[in-house]
Amino acid sequence: MKILETIRKQNKKVAVVGLGYVGLPLALEFAKQVPTIGFDINKEKLALYRKGIDPTKEAGDKAVKNTTLRFTDNPAELKDAAFVIVAVPTPVTEDNMPDLSPVTGASELVGKNISRDTIVCYESTVYPGVTENICAPILERESGLVCGKEFKVAYSPERINPGDKEHRVFNICKIVSGMDEETLKNVAEIYSLIIKAGVYQAESIKVAEAAKLVENAQRDINIAFMNELSLAFSQMGIDTHQVINAMDTKWNALGFRPGLVGGHCIGVDPYYFLYEAQRAGYTSEIIRAGRRINNVMARYVARSVVRNMIQADLKVKNARVYLYGITFKENCPDVRNSKALDVCKNLLSYGIDVKLVDPCADLMGLPEQYEKLMVNMDEVKDADALVFVVAHDAFKKFDAASLASKYKREVDVKVLADVKCIFDKKELLDAGFLYWSL
Repeated sequence: MKILETIRKQNKKVAVVGLGYVGLPLALEFAKQVPTIGFDINKEKLALYRKGIDPTKEAGDKAVKNTTLRFTDNPAELKDAAFVIVAVPTPVTEDNMPDLSPVTGASELVGKNISRDTIVCYESTVYPGVTENICAPILERESGLVCGKEFKVAYSPERINPGDKEHRVFNICKIVSGMDEETLKNVAEIYSLIIKAGVYQAESIKVAEAAKLVENAQRDINIAFMNELSLAFSQMGIDTHQVINAMDTKWNALGFRPGLVGGHCIGVDPYYFLYEAQRAGYTSEIIRAGRRINNVMARYVARSVVRNMIQADLKVKNARVYLYGITFKENCPDVRNSKALDVCKNLLSYGIDVKLVDPCADLMGLPEQYEKLMVNMDEVKDADALVFVVAHDAFKKFDAASLASKYKREVDVKVLADVKCIFDKKELLDAGFLYWSL
């Protein structure tokens, strides 16, 4: 019997395990079509959802408040699901090795609470082979059921772009895959309920797993190329953005810009590829080099700020520097794996008095040592330098006069670092700022 038919005729449900930036929007969309369970182990997060509050800002408070989605931290409720989606994070360790503990832990939990004929579909980013060679055996062990006969596994990589209000879960083409043809058809039918942009049926689970890694490794490499140009052009006395603006007049320019690469996708997924490629006997050169370049950019930004402060005859130690933006990307509250915090760490190492400013950030996930540095936007005053790391829309309203008012009166040269080039360089230079950008 088809899974969708089972759900509708036998009062079964769809379950989403992991209600973060990926799982929550997904579960809310499914809840519009079929009975859906949203499972998470974070009781604090669930309490907010039940109050109609969306701390991720991905779906919005209204969508969370009005949904029929059942929020739960009771794993036994997963037994009512015919289709279980695992959408937990897959980070890397301190030495940049894949950390599969969230996905293996979720597999153990799901395995203990699945019924016969269930399809378990993973959306977590993993290297090729994890779903079938690591997760499926865990499900078998914990459930006592046989994979391929009494339950099936599938894979459909998430493509959520946090903070992007144009490209949403329902209008991004969805890659789907299954362990066999029957599973693939069932998975495609289920996701077609909510994905208006359509689904792409990959030939195998490993192909789908690899496709996700390649998507983000490609972006990582392209950004690394732009960062390397920025490093080189800085030595040549050439404005990188002026070069890119000229280059982008050609029809096939890709539109990438230099910047900090953080978050839980572009800055992480290449390591999953590198790990599995190495195990297969191939040592990647380009992807490894891209990671190396992008990893030095936070330190480079901090050093550039200090260099400009010295050029402006400012005393670096104990100088008051406000760092605007601590999330990993613009208009997104997620602070996990944010390279903006690495910029802060590097500035602190010079003895600088750093204060952090971010009206968008979700402070729930912010380490205590950074949380105590937070100030409100209206508290910024007596600055020696301003550093804009993230291009939040809230920052783009500043003009030269409003920025100048935030400095100490006795500061003759106003040092401003604009990592993402959100301000008009000429306006600030004409107003007497010592302006720098990547």
